[in-house]
Amino acid sequence: MEDRLQMDNGLIPQKIVSVHLKDSTLKELQDQVSNKQVQALQPSPEPSPEAEPMQDIMEHAGQGDSKAPREVCSLSRRGSVSGRGPAADGEPGQGSVEHHQLHLSSCHECLELENSTIESVRFASAENIPDLPYDHSSTLGGAGEFFPEREGRRVNISGKAPNILLYVGSSCQEALGRLQQVQSVLADCVDTDSYVLYHLQEDSALRDPWPDNCLLLVIATREPVPEGLYQKFMAYLAQGGKVLGLSSSFRFGGFQVTSKGMLQNTVQNLVFSKADQSKVQLSVLSSGYVYYEDPGEQPSPGMLQGHLQNGDKDRMIVQVPFGTRGGEAVLCQVHLELPPSSPIVQTQEDFNLLKSSNMRRHEVLKEILTTLGLSCDTQQVPTLTPLHLLPATDEIRNSFMQWLERHVDPEGVIKSSKLSLKFISSCTSEVEITPSSIPVVTDSETFSSEHFNLEIYRQNLQSTRLGKVILFAEVTPTTMSLLDGLMFEMPQEMGLIAIAIRQTQGKGRGPNAWLSPVGCALSTVLVSIPLRSQLGQRIPFVQHLMSLAVVEAVRSIPEYEDINLRVKWPNDIYYGDLMKIGGVLVNSTLMGETFYILIGCGFNVANSNPTICINDLITEYNKQHKTGLKPLRADFLIARAVTVLEKLIDTFQDQGPNGVLPLYYKYWLHSGQQVRLGSAEGPQVSIVGLDDSGFLQVHQKDCEVVTVHPDGNSFDMLRNLILPKHR
Repeated sequence: MEDRLQMDNGLIPQKIVSVHLKDSTLKELQDQVSNKQVQALQPSPEPSPEAEPMQDIMEHAGQGDSKAPREVCSLSRRGSVSGRGPAADGEPGQGSVEHHQLHLSSCHECLELENSTIESVRFASAENIPDLPYDHSSTLGGAGEFFPEREGRRVNISGKAPNILLYVGSSCQEALGRLQQVQSVLADCVDTDSYVLYHLQEDSALRDPWPDNCLLLVIATREPVPEGLYQKFMAYLAQGGKVLGLSSSFRFGGFQVTSKGMLQNTVQNLVFSKADQSKVQLSVLSSGYVYYEDPGEQPSPGMLQGHLQNGDKDRMIVQVPFGTRGGEAVLCQVHLELPPSSPIVQTQEDFNLLKSSNMRRHEVLKEILTTLGLSCDTQQVPTLTPLHLLPATDEIRNSFMQWLERHVDPEGVIKSSKLSLKFISSCTSEVEITPSSIPVVTDSETFSSEHFNLEIYRQNLQSTRLGKVILFAEVTPTTMSLLDGLMFEMPQEMGLIAIAIRQTQGKGRGPNAWLSPVGCALSTVLVSIPLRSQLGQRIPFVQHLMSLAVVEAVRSIPEYEDINLRVKWPNDIYYGDLMKIGGVLVNSTLMGETFYILIGCGFNVANSNPTICINDLITEYNKQHKTGLKPLRADFLIARAVTVLEKLIDTFQDQGPNGVLPLYYKYWLHSGQQVRLGSAEGPQVSIVGLDDSGFLQVHQKDCEVVTVHPDGNSFDMLRNLILPKHR
């Protein structure tokens, strides 16, 4: 507390109370103090030296939208509530309140931190307050200077608060929408646990001393910056400040901005030169303006540059140093802040081009932010969480618990070659969780999750066997290993499924990793297939059935039939033929006369970045067809996919491949597709379909039809190649 708070009258902070106020409550409080002298976010009157505080309270009050309150910092010094104690100026203290400013290092609207006052507050403390863990967030950007304090504590004396300020012009609805877009893309690029994003409004920018606690100023408005504010921004640069201009009119240093109407809101090819001189090529949305050098000036641009691949090589990104104290700006006239789903992206073709470059858009933005002194390092690996045992029905729960009692050891543990599961009724913070030892909480009554709704899953799971017993984790290494110790002993009617919100070690085919951000549907389902059955004789079909189940789970929803999800041989889910949206991984073990198969599946539902997700397709479909389809949930789609998978397996067992291939061919990408085998110079073949075992059949002119096995080959969609896999 000592290192983070400063009061303008030297009082010692003793207690922090965090209060979330609804709009109605806030209004009542404002009405109560309307006749008193309260000035939130304004310097307070000088404190009376005679005043003796009885209780110090720091209040965090919300202003405006109760869902996203702004931080307000204030300190109240109260007189005696009974009216008998002394108050300021010797007057009776009943109900009197004297307000003093309290400053938080993370609040950009507070006044400049005064080091001497920090020191006086620190050494005025008579209490032995325990040391808190060192807070690295106050040293980001390399601006801090440290020295050792007593008892080994280190204090950041000159470092700025980790504030990124966003100026989007006047407070109209369009500007607020732009603010949300800029906040969203920056949150994807920097660690929001290390930086705080604030809206810098015009009146605050003119009035408050924000430059002293600003690591980066982002200007994202086409409106001309008012003269007084422009001078403030330039003064900030002169002090060594950093500026990022996103499709704004702000410019300086000999660079001018001119309009090129033909480029406005069009998708263009950009060549971006990074600081190490390597280049990134990507599709971008142009603002319709370009930079040019004033003939009367000789600017000294920095290393970062971006120009269009057109005849004029129009300059779209420039890095401009300023002053002698390290000030600099990176100015952009391409919409790096806008997602491909932005309303100004008019055509499906433009959406496809921008989505294909979405990862490179983030790469360019991260390079710019890093050059401007921010850290864009990958966020820390999330902490592993316990598993929760969640039954789809009460009957299944009772059966499973009876089975469990017979199979756990005296410590409640079931071990496999990969990990140990310890079944416990509840989990405390003291229970250790490692990749090889994970607790399983069996009491489902206390379960709750922000990202997984058990009731939604139950309502949409219409299977008779699969997915009935859930092992759920918020964060786990990989769902593929969670069922290892249970898969061979459990009765088939207790269909096991492992579901996670995030994975720290997600698996793909071969050596490939699978990124697992929040919003991705991640699961592994256990399926038992008799060896001497239609599917048992054609196990490669299992991966096709799972891919097909995911696509059908979406496209069988009324009104969602035209969402362009496809299956790609051998085990991928695609958006059209453009971008991968999910994948399937199958591990099978033959024990006696039964295949025990773990089907791992991950597909993007609500995570637009770094590539594309199903809800992106729904948003784009709504825009193109003037419809109002709602976004989908991962728990909803996992339940539907498992239901469809069971139906496909049953159909296959009854009718063989011909029972499912018509639906598979309806959604697959490859009908009549021309590809080359082995290399770009290899023989050209036409894809025919799947053979009786689920392998790909291709036909070469004047030759017979041949089979391509998925385990030895991969399909490069971008180059229309079937390549031998490198091991």
